[in-house]
Amino acid sequence: MKIKYCCPRWGAEQISWNEFCSMVKNAGYDGVEAGMPINEIEKIQMGDALKQHDLLLVGQYYQSFEKDFTQHSESFKKYLYKLASLNPVLIDSQTGKDYYTAEQNRKLFEMAEVISNETGITIAHETHRNKALFAVHIAKELLIANPEIVITADFSHWCNVSESLLEDHHDAIELAISRTVHIHARVGYSQSAQVSDPRSPQWTTELQTHLNWWDAIVKYRRSEGADLLTITPEFGPFPYMPAIPYTAMPIANQWDINVYMMNLLKQRYPNN
Repeated sequence: MKIKYCCPRWGAEQISWNEFCSMVKNAGYDGVEAGMPINEIEKIQMGDALKQHDLLLVGQYYQSFEKDFTQHSESFKKYLYKLASLNPVLIDSQTGKDYYTAEQNRKLFEMAEVISNETGITIAHETHRNKALFAVHIAKELLIANPEIVITADFSHWCNVSESLLEDHHDAIELAISRTVHIHARVGYSQSAQVSDPRSPQWTTELQTHLNWWDAIVKYRRSEGADLLTITPEFGPFPYMPAIPYTAMPIANQWDINVYMMNLLKQRYPNN
């Protein structure tokens, strides 16, 4: 099984696509994770830069802003088809809302499955706050009720929502691991979806807990004979990252942390 590492566009939107992709390639990434470009010119620039630097694309849907379910569904469908047109290796989808009913979120899962079958592109539903899979216990119920769906594992959100390292949710974690096809390698803790800096010894327990989960995902995917697992180290910029009071200056460097996480995981999961 090949493991491919993608760099988040999040936090580097101010850099041109060509410069960004050059940095990504030079850092050792295999691809980029990004949302749908705002306009056609940027879409072309992105495509050209990815091709020039030989980088994969993981598409990201995050535009779940509409409260009305009908409007939300229409937007969801539109963005997934647009992302599919970019020919990504996978689409990461922040699907649904935490306040939608299980039936409403199920309809979105079904819509995504239809689009996935039509396009041949896997759509992985992210375990993200405010979305359908926002909490570990709710996600467990939805995964059981919707056995066809696969996920992006970002368990940092679940740690924050449950104010724990999920010690009481082993069954749910095992189920989630068995459905994971993409990982957001961010380390969370009981009070936030992002520790200040995973390189700091103060976060050893949290880092090791997440590594144990990622170990289990890699092991499971290999045991199932999967060809590919994609991983995006996804520590975010300010205000996701804590900042120094009065200055809004991030207390650590997002780019350096994500490169560190990629290299840590490359050493841990050699491609062979």
